[in-house]
Amino acid sequence: MTDMLTAPRHVLSAAPASRRAVVSGVVAGPLFLAAGLAQGFARDGFDFTRNAISQLALGEAGWIQTASFVLTGALLIAGATALRRTLRGGPGGTWGPALVGVFAVSFWIAGAFPADAGAGFPAGAPEETVMSGHGAVHMFGGMIGYLALCAAFAVLGRPLAARGLRGWAVASRVVPVVVLAGFMASAASVLAFTAGAGLGLLWLSAVTARLTDR
Repeated sequence: MTDMLTAPRHVLSAAPASRRAVVSGVVAGPLFLAAGLAQGFARDGFDFTRNAISQLALGEAGWIQTASFVLTGALLIAGATALRRTLRGGPGGTWGPALVGVFAVSFWIAGAFPADAGAGFPAGAPEETVMSGHGAVHMFGGMIGYLALCAAFAVLGRPLAARGLRGWAVASRVVPVVVLAGFMASAASVLAFTAGAGLGLLWLSAVTARLTDR
């Protein structure tokens, strides 16, 4: 009788995630940023102090950035799956991976609905940006995605604390504040926006690696 009552606990216990899914989640952010930096330095007229990485999806070589959005979304989905399998039945095991999944989908939205031209990029574009329908969807999708990521960090702080990783848990509550501060400063500095977004991606990679390290 005792065995029958305790059996469900074994069914819900966490199991190691596949190595491929873990690696996918860990490399997603760094790979996206590396691709963006490489393109930004290579594309004529692109200026990191004036243009957002999303604008690299415009122009003749824009397909590279579009592919980067799609690939990153797929890698993040795999990472969310790894987190779900690892955290299943424990603190943050439901909402943490789900919120990372929302963040992943926002990259697919960004790939399907490109940002608007402006600030002189691509070459010949006007200085002022005129908001279009696809540009609005791109911006809204990114906003929802990063809000989900910030919420995910707060949720994932619970399993980090439960494992005695208090420094990591505290950082996972501080990083969202820095990310959101970068977004709020985007009107004054595109670099602040890029730095905030990049920090979010890199911290997600670090947290995914730490939580799935068994």
